[in-house]
Amino acid sequence: MRVAVIVLLAGALSCFTYLRLERTGARGWFPMLSRAVAWSALGLLLLNISCPLAGSPARPLVLLDASLSLGAAGGRWQEARDSATRWGEVRLFGDEHPTADTIPVRGRSLLAPALLAASASDRPVIVVTDGEIEDADDLPQDLLARAAVRLFPREAGADLAITRVTGPGRVTAGDSIALDVDVSAIGGAAPDSVTVQVFSGGRRLASRAIRWTNGASGRARVVVASPILGPGNQVLRVTLGHWSDAEPRTDSRVHVVTVAPTPGVVLLAGPADWDSRFLYRALRDVAQLPVRGFAELAPGRWHAMSDLAPVPVETVRRAARRADLLVLKGPLEPFAEGTVARGLWLWPARGDPEREIAGDWYLIADDASPLSGAFLGAPVDSFPPAIQLTPIETGPSDWVALFAQLGRRDVKRPAVVGREEGRVRRVEVAVDGLWRWAFRGGSSEQSYRALVAATTSWLLGGVDPARGAARPVRPVVPNGRPLVFEWVGGGQPLPMAVTWSEPGGPRLDTLRFDGAGRSVVWRQPGEYRYQFAAGGGGTAVVEAYSEELLPRAAALEGREARVPHSAGRASARDWLWLFGLCVLGLAAEWIARRRLGLR
Repeated sequence: MRVAVIVLLAGALSCFTYLRLERTGARGWFPMLSRAVAWSALGLLLLNISCPLAGSPARPLVLLDASLSLGAAGGRWQEARDSATRWGEVRLFGDEHPTADTIPVRGRSLLAPALLAASASDRPVIVVTDGEIEDADDLPQDLLARAAVRLFPREAGADLAITRVTGPGRVTAGDSIALDVDVSAIGGAAPDSVTVQVFSGGRRLASRAIRWTNGASGRARVVVASPILGPGNQVLRVTLGHWSDAEPRTDSRVHVVTVAPTPGVVLLAGPADWDSRFLYRALRDVAQLPVRGFAELAPGRWHAMSDLAPVPVETVRRAARRADLLVLKGPLEPFAEGTVARGLWLWPARGDPEREIAGDWYLIADDASPLSGAFLGAPVDSFPPAIQLTPIETGPSDWVALFAQLGRRDVKRPAVVGREEGRVRRVEVAVDGLWRWAFRGGSSEQSYRALVAATTSWLLGGVDPARGAARPVRPVVPNGRPLVFEWVGGGQPLPMAVTWSEPGGPRLDTLRFDGAGRSVVWRQPGEYRYQFAAGGGGTAVVEAYSEELLPRAAALEGREARVPHSAGRASARDWLWLFGLCVLGLAAEWIARRRLGLR
């Protein structure tokens, strides 16, 4: 109907032009007809008239689940793939990895991105999966209703799986490494007990029997002595001893720990006071690195803050030189000479009695410092005041986290100041008595712990020469998931050349960071050593284990599409001959008008 209206309107306008305006009479019939044809084609293109397609329907688009769950024990990958190939054109889904693999190796079961992309097509959509979809609750229901779901659920059998291994990421040489191991029984596979073993390479380090606590799970702590490992990055493999089942990839987990000659955080207090005592306790609670504290109870006589055991002064100096974060409480600057610490935390209070100003110093937080997150919503000015302040000078590149006022109306003076000097970050605390925040409890205690945690995190955020300007967010990732490196160097992230040590020989690569300072690296399961061309390196592991290998309840049910698939349509702009007809009509009219002597 609309086509006829457009053609009639174009013909009427053409006749009006030549018969009434141009008054060409019978000799103008050819240009009039040419203009009518050209305007008809142009009108159809402008309105983009469409019509249903005739013939057989389009071939369906089949979204095939390529996650590890379909290839796990009891999975029906071969059957699902063969069926999907018969039903239509296959597209794999699972995670964000742009892999060309045609086997189920993806570490997640994400359907939403693939379903959204398929909805842009007018073709019927079929989802082939085992039903164990991770983002089922986030699927757009209108798009899901247009897709048919064909299920191939796995046939889960009896299995034992190590579901979790936790432990310290770094220990000091001589300390014990305590690993907490969780084991779950799946499908009724629950013997009276099972033994877990810890290996380093081919050497067994420890073992422990686990008994079930509720019939389906058990937990045990396995302790490994660090002296038998040696310094550096150590890969510990936790396995189920003398146990075999249908899915061996869940019977082993990996934990990477760094054995350092000295602790990561060293606190020196001389003389010892309440501030050093509360600071030491807070550091042990919030720091992820081993913490050692040494207090000078008498001139030249040092004791460990953990048990007050006497410690030679040379041991204290050696710990200070090799620490990652060195905290000095008191006039102890000589201990910082020659240190390789990338973070220095200095408390000059009580360092020079002649400069100390006693009084009630109320603190005020600054919103522009790297530590401002520790005081969000906290009434810092109502917390117990500090008892004295040692004036310090600030530089143009320094930031101030806390200001202090004597009373309520005095001028504000810097109380906590930070700066970055090359690869070393430094924070100075000019007040004494912050322990009163922790002693009071409540919100002031939480703010004290947040201040210690934020300061520690910022001080340790500098470049570690041993690890380089980038480090893995997690040194151990599950099968099918990427290794993610974060930029910790100064300035904007720069591409970094890296060499991977692999069984087939060294492999050169480049880490390229995004706007958030993250670089994603995909690797097959295995143990990898990496070395940056600019210095630094470490160890990263991709486990054979994945949560996809553990049976889960099906989140989708098999069904046909609930919304009928609309027939395909062809629009006027899809017909190339219509463009040609418009151009041909205009050209013919122009030639005819020239012969008639018209412009």
